[in-house]
Amino acid sequence: MRPSTSLATRIAARTAGGAVRAFLLLTGLFWLLPTVGLLLSSLRSPSDIAESGWWQVFAAPAQLTTENYARLLTNETFTGSLLSTVMITVPSTLLVLVIGSFAGYAFAWLEFPGRDWWFLGVVALLVVPVQVALIPVSKLFGVVGLFETTAGVVLFHTAFGLPFAVFLLRNFFAEIPRELLEAARLDGAGEIRLFTRVVLPLGGPAIASLGIFQFLWVWNDMLVALIFADSQSPPITVALQQQVRQFGNNVDVLAPGAFLSMVIPLVVFFAFQRQFVSGVMAGAVK
Repeated sequence: MRPSTSLATRIAARTAGGAVRAFLLLTGLFWLLPTVGLLLSSLRSPSDIAESGWWQVFAAPAQLTTENYARLLTNETFTGSLLSTVMITVPSTLLVLVIGSFAGYAFAWLEFPGRDWWFLGVVALLVVPVQVALIPVSKLFGVVGLFETTAGVVLFHTAFGLPFAVFLLRNFFAEIPRELLEAARLDGAGEIRLFTRVVLPLGGPAIASLGIFQFLWVWNDMLVALIFADSQSPPITVALQQQVRQFGNNVDVLAPGAFLSMVIPLVVFFAFQRQFVSGVMAGAVK
């Protein structure tokens, strides 16, 4: 029989829970305040932005306009930079997912000489900072003709994204019951069919989580893009950084461009939110 809970204890528990929820709500609103300010600024004319702060919109809603976004869509600098960002981010993410999945399966379930030592080498690469490789990779790309090219940026992001991808997917694939794989082998499944029909469906949440991490990292990167990307068609992060130097002249384009560059990763995250949560929680429920 469960012991009875006093009225004071129940009131204290409910009050504490309400206080925690109120605190989290206030924290979330405070965290979103810069985003709201950027959105409202992107919907105001340059003259209104110069005269008053974005919060004046609540007193004068007539200031809101979509003309800034219309100018943005006709600005070749931002449309070109947005296209360059997509051409860098999508291949960098797909290559990491494909190569990382194959390598993770190999390290988890295939026997080959030096497997554990090779995996330790992959783990060791996780601690190598990006800044260490900037100069030697720049010299290498200059020799082979990949400097200031989209392919060079994609290769750089892929190379530095693979150690974490292999580490994550190997550990996730290793949790798959051995009996399940052996049963598939007894049914005549080869390694390729076993990988595509059994391992990939079970590893979907982990692969989706990895894809979100890689996409967000590449999309928001500015250091690698600033050094290796084509200066005539830079990614959107570099294009925005260049526009900041002329903030007073093109704020009507800069504000919506910055908001657009932030919204697209959020859309990707929320589109795969369920798979992301499943991948994060997978290790906790096994």
